[in-house]
Amino acid sequence: MAEIKSVPSVVFKTRVRDESVEGSNPYRWEDKTTEQLFAGKKVVVFSLPGAFTPTCSSNHLPRYEELYDEFKAQGVDAIICVSVNDAFVMFQWGKSVGAKNVFLLPDGSGEFTQKMGMLVDKSNIGFGQRSWRYSMLVNDCKIEKMFVEPGLADNCPTDPFEVSDADTMLAYLKGATSTGVSAPRLAFVG
Repeated sequence: MAEIKSVPSVVFKTRVRDESVEGSNPYRWEDKTTEQLFAGKKVVVFSLPGAFTPTCSSNHLPRYEELYDEFKAQGVDAIICVSVNDAFVMFQWGKSVGAKNVFLLPDGSGEFTQKMGMLVDKSNIGFGQRSWRYSMLVNDCKIEKMFVEPGLADNCPTDPFEVSDADTMLAYLKGATSTGVSAPRLAFVG
Protein backbone atom coordinates (compact mmCIF):
# COMPACT_ATOMS: atom_id res chain seq x y z
CA MET A 1 0.00 0.00 0.00
CA ALA A 2 1.26 3.48 -0.83
CA GLU A 3 2.23 5.85 1.92
CA ILE A 4 -0.60 8.07 3.13
CA LYS A 5 0.12 11.79 3.15
CA SER A 6 -1.63 14.54 5.02
CA VAL A 7 -2.75 17.86 3.67
CA PRO A 8 -0.10 20.51 4.42
CA SER A 9 -0.52 22.60 7.52
CA VAL A 10 -1.08 26.24 6.53
CA VAL A 11 -3.10 29.28 7.58
CA PHE A 12 -5.57 30.62 5.03
CA LYS A 13 -6.53 34.31 5.09
CA THR A 14 -10.30 34.46 4.65
CA ARG A 15 -13.03 37.08 4.96
CA VAL A 16 -16.20 36.34 6.92
CA ARG A 17 -19.43 38.27 7.30
CA ASP A 18 -19.68 39.98 10.67
CA GLU A 19 -22.74 42.13 11.41
CA SER A 20 -20.81 43.95 14.15
CA VAL A 21 -18.65 45.55 11.45
CA GLU A 22 -20.21 48.87 10.49
CA GLY A 23 -20.53 50.19 6.99
CA SER A 24 -21.36 48.77 3.60
CA ASN A 25 -18.72 46.02 3.84
CA PRO A 26 -19.56 43.99 6.99
CA TYR A 27 -16.68 41.53 6.70
CA ARG A 28 -13.58 40.90 8.77
CA TRP A 29 -10.41 38.89 8.29
CA GLU A 30 -10.40 35.43 9.80
CA ASP A 31 -7.54 32.94 9.73
CA LYS A 32 -8.57 29.36 9.00
CA THR A 33 -6.10 26.56 9.55
CA THR A 34 -5.81 23.32 7.67
CA GLU A 35 -6.77 21.55 10.88
CA GLN A 36 -9.96 23.59 11.26
CA LEU A 37 -10.98 22.76 7.71
CA PHE A 38 -10.08 19.06 7.61
CA ALA A 39 -9.66 17.51 11.08
CA GLY A 40 -12.37 14.97 11.84
CA LYS A 41 -14.09 15.56 8.49
CA LYS A 42 -14.47 13.91 5.11
CA VAL A 43 -13.83 16.68 2.57
CA VAL A 44 -13.73 16.81 -1.21
CA VAL A 45 -11.28 19.42 -2.46
CA PHE A 46 -10.85 20.60 -6.00
CA SER A 47 -8.35 23.16 -7.18
CA LEU A 48 -8.31 25.19 -10.32
CA PRO A 49 -6.21 27.84 -12.09
CA GLY A 50 -8.36 30.85 -11.34
CA ALA A 51 -11.61 32.51 -10.46
CA PHE A 52 -13.59 33.92 -13.39
CA THR A 53 -11.76 31.73 -15.92
CA PRO A 54 -13.93 29.94 -18.53
CA THR A 55 -13.77 26.24 -17.59
CA CYS A 56 -13.65 27.00 -13.87
CA SER A 57 -16.75 29.20 -14.06
CA SER A 58 -18.81 27.30 -16.62
CA ASN A 59 -18.19 23.71 -15.52
CA HIS A 60 -15.74 22.92 -12.72
CA LEU A 61 -17.34 24.87 -9.84
CA PRO A 62 -20.97 24.75 -11.07
CA ARG A 63 -20.96 20.95 -11.37
CA TYR A 64 -19.69 20.49 -7.80
CA GLU A 65 -22.46 22.89 -6.71
CA GLU A 66 -25.04 20.93 -8.72
CA LEU A 67 -24.02 17.56 -7.22
CA TYR A 68 -23.61 18.85 -3.64
CA ASP A 69 -26.51 16.79 -2.20
CA GLU A 70 -25.18 13.63 -3.84
CA PHE A 71 -21.77 14.21 -2.26
CA LYS A 72 -23.46 14.74 1.12
CA ALA A 73 -25.31 11.43 0.63
CA GLN A 74 -21.89 9.75 0.28
CA GLY A 75 -20.83 11.03 3.71
CA VAL A 76 -18.93 14.10 2.55
CA ASP A 77 -18.97 16.86 5.17
CA ALA A 78 -17.77 19.69 2.92
CA ILE A 79 -16.66 20.56 -0.59
CA ILE A 80 -13.84 23.08 -0.86
CA CYS A 81 -12.61 24.86 -3.97
CA VAL A 82 -9.03 26.13 -3.69
CA SER A 83 -7.54 28.70 -6.02
CA VAL A 84 -4.45 30.89 -5.90
CA ASN A 85 -6.58 34.02 -5.69
CA ASP A 86 -7.17 36.41 -2.80
CA ALA A 87 -10.27 36.43 -0.58
CA PHE A 88 -11.82 39.42 -2.38
CA VAL A 89 -11.60 37.77 -5.80
CA MET A 90 -12.95 34.46 -4.48
CA PHE A 91 -15.88 36.25 -2.81
CA GLN A 92 -16.85 38.16 -5.97
CA TRP A 93 -16.47 35.02 -8.09
CA GLY A 94 -18.73 33.09 -5.72
CA LYS A 95 -21.37 35.82 -5.98
CA SER A 96 -21.14 35.93 -9.77
CA VAL A 97 -21.62 32.16 -10.21
CA GLY A 98 -24.13 31.78 -7.37
CA ALA A 99 -22.00 29.43 -5.26
CA LYS A 100 -23.95 28.48 -2.15
CA ASN A 101 -22.68 25.05 -1.10
CA VAL A 102 -19.03 24.88 -2.11
CA PHE A 103 -16.66 26.75 0.21
CA LEU A 104 -14.37 28.95 -1.89
CA LEU A 105 -11.00 28.90 -0.14
CA PRO A 106 -8.50 31.59 -1.13
CA ASP A 107 -4.87 30.49 -1.28
CA GLY A 108 -3.72 34.01 -2.06
CA SER A 109 -0.04 33.40 -1.34
CA GLY A 110 -0.06 29.96 -2.99
CA GLU A 111 1.47 28.39 0.13
CA PHE A 112 -0.99 25.46 0.32
CA THR A 113 -0.77 24.85 -3.42
CA GLN A 114 3.03 24.94 -3.33
CA LYS A 115 3.17 22.48 -0.41
CA MET A 116 0.80 20.20 -2.33
CA GLY A 117 3.28 20.21 -5.23
CA MET A 118 0.63 21.72 -7.50
CA LEU A 119 1.92 25.28 -7.95
CA VAL A 120 2.77 25.95 -11.59
CA ASP A 121 3.89 28.96 -13.58
CA LYS A 122 1.25 30.12 -16.04
CA SER A 123 3.11 33.24 -17.16
CA ASN A 124 2.64 32.11 -20.75
CA ILE A 125 -0.99 33.25 -20.43
CA GLY A 126 -0.33 36.16 -18.06
CA PHE A 127 -1.40 34.45 -14.82
CA GLY A 128 1.89 33.98 -12.96
CA GLN A 129 1.90 31.32 -10.24
CA ARG A 130 -1.36 29.32 -10.11
CA SER A 131 -2.68 25.92 -9.14
CA TRP A 132 -2.66 22.95 -11.46
CA ARG A 133 -6.15 21.47 -11.76
CA TYR A 134 -6.79 18.51 -9.42
CA SER A 135 -9.27 17.07 -6.95
CA MET A 136 -8.78 15.00 -3.81
CA LEU A 137 -10.66 13.21 -1.09
CA VAL A 138 -9.39 14.13 2.36
CA ASN A 139 -10.42 12.13 5.41
CA ASP A 140 -9.38 13.62 8.77
CA CYS A 141 -6.47 15.50 7.17
CA LYS A 142 -5.25 12.39 5.29
CA ILE A 143 -5.30 12.38 1.49
CA GLU A 144 -7.16 9.23 0.44
CA LYS A 145 -7.37 9.78 -3.29
CA MET A 146 -6.15 12.35 -5.80
CA PHE A 147 -7.19 12.97 -9.37
CA VAL A 148 -4.49 15.11 -11.00
CA GLU A 149 -4.95 16.36 -14.53
CA PRO A 150 -2.35 15.06 -17.00
CA GLY A 151 0.61 17.15 -18.15
CA LEU A 152 1.48 18.89 -14.88
CA ALA A 153 4.10 21.44 -15.97
CA ASP A 154 4.99 25.10 -15.95
CA ASN A 155 3.64 27.12 -18.88
CA CYS A 156 1.61 24.20 -20.21
CA PRO A 157 -0.06 25.33 -23.43
CA THR A 158 -3.29 23.51 -22.51
CA ASP A 159 -5.56 23.34 -19.46
CA PRO A 160 -6.63 19.69 -19.22
CA PHE A 161 -9.99 19.01 -17.56
CA GLU A 162 -10.46 15.24 -17.66
CA VAL A 163 -10.30 13.78 -14.14
CA SER A 164 -10.71 16.52 -11.51
CA ASP A 165 -14.39 17.02 -12.33
CA ALA A 166 -17.27 16.43 -9.92
CA ASP A 167 -18.60 13.38 -11.76
CA THR A 168 -15.28 11.51 -11.53
CA MET A 169 -15.00 12.17 -7.79
CA LEU A 170 -18.62 11.22 -7.17
CA ALA A 171 -18.22 7.98 -9.15
CA TYR A 172 -15.14 7.17 -7.07
CA LEU A 173 -17.05 7.78 -3.83
CA LYS A 174 -20.02 5.71 -4.97
CA GLY A 175 -17.74 2.87 -6.03
CA ALA A 176 -15.93 2.85 -2.72
CA THR A 177 -19.22 2.96 -0.79
CA SER A 178 -21.09 0.35 -2.83
CA THR A 179 -18.38 -2.28 -2.42
CA GLY A 180 -18.63 -2.06 1.35
CA VAL A 181 -14.87 -1.66 1.70
CA SER A 182 -12.76 1.31 2.47
CA ALA A 183 -11.65 3.41 -0.44
CA PRO A 184 -8.13 2.58 -1.59
CA ARG A 185 -5.60 5.04 -0.28
CA LEU A 186 -3.31 6.80 -2.67
CA ALA A 187 -0.28 8.79 -1.74
CA PHE A 188 0.16 12.29 -2.96
CA VAL A 189 3.17 12.44 -5.22
CA GLY A 190 4.90 15.70 -5.79
